[in-house]
Amino acid sequence: MGNYRERILNVIEADDYRPMTMEEFKQELSAHDSDDFKEMVKAVVALEEEGEIHRTKKDKYIKMSETDMLKGKLSMHKRGFGFLRPEEGDMEDIFIPPTSINGALDGDTVLVEVQKHSKGDNQEGQVTTILTRGTTRVVGEYHASKNFGFVEPDSQKMIDDVFIPKNHNLGAIDGHKVLVELTKYREGEDKPEGHVIQILGHKNDPGVDILSIIYQHGIEIEFPEEVMKEAEATPDTISQDELDGRRDLRDEFTITIDGADAKDLDDAIAVKKLDNGNHELTVSIADVSYYVDEASAMGKEAYERGTSVYLVDRVIPMIPHRLSNGICSLNPGADRLTMSCRMEIDAGGKVVDHDIFQSVIHSDRRMTYDAVNRMLDDEDQALIAEFPDVYPMIKKARELASILRGRRDKRGAIDFDFNEAQVLVAADGTPSDVVLRTRSVGERMIEEFMLVANETVAEHFHWMEVPFLYRVHEDPKEEKLRQFFEFITNFGIVVKGKGNEIHPRAMQEIVEEVEGRPEEMVISTLMLRSMQQARYAEDNLGHFGLAADFYTHFTSPIRRYPDLVVHRLIRKYLIEGKTDQKTQKRMESELPDIAEHTSNRERRAQEAERDTDDLKKAEYMVQHVGETFEGVISGVMNFGMFVELPNTIEGLVHVSHMTDDHYQFQERHMALIGDRTGTVYRIGDPVEVEVLDVNLHERLIDFKIVGMPARQPRERRGRPVEIKAKSESGNRRQNGKKGKDKDGKKHFDKGKTNKKPFYKGAKNSKRKKK
Repeated sequence: MGNYRERILNVIEADDYRPMTMEEFKQELSAHDSDDFKEMVKAVVALEEEGEIHRTKKDKYIKMSETDMLKGKLSMHKRGFGFLRPEEGDMEDIFIPPTSINGALDGDTVLVEVQKHSKGDNQEGQVTTILTRGTTRVVGEYHASKNFGFVEPDSQKMIDDVFIPKNHNLGAIDGHKVLVELTKYREGEDKPEGHVIQILGHKNDPGVDILSIIYQHGIEIEFPEEVMKEAEATPDTISQDELDGRRDLRDEFTITIDGADAKDLDDAIAVKKLDNGNHELTVSIADVSYYVDEASAMGKEAYERGTSVYLVDRVIPMIPHRLSNGICSLNPGADRLTMSCRMEIDAGGKVVDHDIFQSVIHSDRRMTYDAVNRMLDDEDQALIAEFPDVYPMIKKARELASILRGRRDKRGAIDFDFNEAQVLVAADGTPSDVVLRTRSVGERMIEEFMLVANETVAEHFHWMEVPFLYRVHEDPKEEKLRQFFEFITNFGIVVKGKGNEIHPRAMQEIVEEVEGRPEEMVISTLMLRSMQQARYAEDNLGHFGLAADFYTHFTSPIRRYPDLVVHRLIRKYLIEGKTDQKTQKRMESELPDIAEHTSNRERRAQEAERDTDDLKKAEYMVQHVGETFEGVISGVMNFGMFVELPNTIEGLVHVSHMTDDHYQFQERHMALIGDRTGTVYRIGDPVEVEVLDVNLHERLIDFKIVGMPARQPRERRGRPVEIKAKSESGNRRQNGKKGKDKDGKKHFDKGKTNKKPFYKGAKNSKRKKK
């Protein structure tokens, strides 16, 4: 009979379905033959294990939707509790108390029974079934005993130490950072067990701290041998026969503009002023899809990685350097294969005509942001004389970028003009400084060009009505918006509109209203957290933050797998002309998995980047213990307040160190108010703090308000809640963590300190410009 899975689902999903036993399924599906019955049983069991159906106490199977069970991914907190993130996208997270975790680990896919007494946004649940394990390997510090060892995990989300049986430690000694393969999970009082599969080095060795974070997130550094063989076999130059079918743009003046240290140059531009007054913009992107076939070892590895990962001391590339820095990089003076999007743009910033095609270019100049900024902002005559052919074009480019920016502003795109911090590290991995990246005219110009190219490509394929991969940013959820709007009324800001009907323009008006005010950084950051996280999707859901109806990622195929997929789709649909039903059905079935996988890989990379930044920021602050700095209150909780310094480093002023009064937490006003003095500390207030202590293991920084008396010895009871130097999770702030950026950049005012300057300006990195 075959295909019992689909047949069982069809039976269960029927409107008149009543719970059936295994025997009743046998009769319903005519699975009388013994082999058929075995196949049917396997299908039922598999569906149960996947959380698609549920078996009752009477051994009858019902739809999961008819139970109090929810399927989702578990997110653990270091205090032992967790949250279920339901697969059903519109549902709020479910709180799981420590006593209800039942051996599940962070990242596990589980079934949770929602407690009937819990309601609304405060629902609680209990893990009943672990469907799939999300944690199979653990990184941590090895501790040796006479007949066994144990590993203390680096991840604070894993509460238990891991038992290592004798002769399964690979020769590790005390203090070694190791990678452990879990062989048994917690059962009752028995802790998890595993064996050491790799020794990363001693915890005090240079670079081991970053290496530990990389392995903790499951990121592979080295490429497999077969991938490197394919990379070595890739030619260094292009041949004449590879130009067949490509538009030759080698005679058109073309430049790249990137950070000074960028080596993977994946986009080039050419700008002209047309006789009709319009601008012509050609964005040419490295044709990585020509060299990286999806079925090849390189293609499969690129899919697995999903993205390049940019850490404080290294870049872990998505494709081997031989390609990313070589034949795929649009280096000056070399012919390169590209995908181009040529757009005619009128005086109002509207794309009135466009063409998308495969091409070959010859980059004439490799410009840096710094040089372009000096030529345009400072009119540096020496540089203008050095690049006389570049200067006229970048003046036209600045004019066009201003037009495009004006159009985006008019439609209401939200521009979080957040600066980002960069931790500079020495050769031995020790942090030497924390600097701010700034976006000047060159960075903004390239950003506008990449945005309009991404929108144009997305709109083209939307109207073609073929399966495609989009970059989407859905409207904010009503409850989060309501909470944000309530909060900003404390600052005299009233927003027009109701619930999730709010237009991005209203949000941008808030950004403009708070510009230059002390609370600007905090309000902008909280606004960002009220929004959903951008992701990849097979459906065109629009981009709220950009106020765009159509958006995709087309401009960075060297470092992002979704861009590589978009290039393949362009080749398939436009160049090869494959829009037949068979091709479309195949893409319809593949794109949802690609979208989900690449979104997950993007989040993994962001978490690894954040963890390394937090580690090095905490390490940097060790040398500043006892010093004082000006900062801004960035969060207020019942246990204290977070203070963020101008260089984005954040620490906690715990209430136990606020010794001049007893402070009450006023949640509505996000403030701590003194009972006796009436002193108010609220989000956005400037404060002067002293660095009390730094916990490197947990990446925690303690501040105290300058001028407050020292805490009395009798109060030294430890801290009930410990906060990371910088946060992890967007909607878990109430549990001692700050927020997660969603496709935005953080911006912090350049405050002052009573010490040496705490940051310097820094050039934007290559990866931040799109």
